[in-house]
Amino acid sequence: MARKGGWQEFTPDRTPPLQHSSPASRPPGRQQVRVQRSSRGRGGKTVTIITGLELPPDQFHALAKALKTATGTGGTVQGDAIVLQGDRVAAVLEQLARRGYPAKRSGG
Repeated sequence: MARKGGWQEFTPDRTPPLQHSSPASRPPGRQQVRVQRSSRGRGGKTVTIITGLELPPDQFHALAKALKTATGTGGTVQGDAIVLQGDRVAAVLEQLARRGYPAKRSGG
């Protein structure tokens, strides 16, 4: 017995092409970068979290590596945030200002 096909808006041969565009990142001076200190959910360990950077993935990881080297700490990229070990807010703000990012301190 032949199986009836259900309703389809687009058949496989008429599927519209997907638009893959890279996110247009704003220049460093126009991004809203926030730097905060947090210890929530980390067993009491303090970390510095940098959010609001709009960079392609390769530049994002390169900036994370440069910040880790400049502050002398370990860290990682988690989603769209850079997480550095320890309370390094002042050092990160200084490094971001040198690179042209007008970062602001966030949180308490």
